Amino acid sequence: MPDSTIDKKPFLRDVKTLREQARSSLDSGAVTPGYKDVEKSIELLQHTLATEIVCVLRYTMNAISVAGLNSKSVAAEFTEHANDERMHMMMIAERIDQLGGDPDFNPKNLTSKSATEYGHGGTLVEMVEENLVAERIAVEHYRDLIEYFRVKDPTTRLMLENILKDEEEHATDMHDLLVAHQGTPKLS
Repeated sequence: MPDSTIDKKPFLRDVKTLREQARSSLDSGAVTPGYKDVEKSIELLQHTLATEIVCVLRYTMNAISVAGLNSKSVAAEFTEHANDERMHMMMIAERIDQLGGDPDFNPKNLTSKSATEYGHGGTLVEMVEENLVAERIAVEHYRDLIEYFRVKDPTTRLMLENILKDEEEHATDMHDLLVAHQGTPKLS
């Protein structure tokens, strides 16, 4: 026989209290009292946003400047990755906005906040290597962020987990390109 106390009180917290809290802070939007250290969360996401913007710019520059026999197919791969990174950028910017922050798209702040570098172009292999390095950095960066947000903010954690999946795919793509153009990758 089911426990009658569960049927009478389906919520873990008192609904009346939740309603009062919700009405008392309408100007906070989606940020409820359950969120902890929102300013730190926004700061971390600003750095993540800068990283994604730098990745968009690097992949775009690479797609335009790549040369060689297989440059069209590699340029298409770089363009696809730039588009994915742009999607990540928008998701992160929207999350910063949801948390009450203003996404920082200021170009002068990008290099100091980004975990990855813009790069310098070069040969096709050099571009692929730089992108593989950037993706490997991004993978570790997202893993750290996911751990930080694990309990503090499940919505941000889920967004980051989805982005991590893409970054791992990008790293695999860059590794495959490196193997195809070098025979064996320089990175172990």
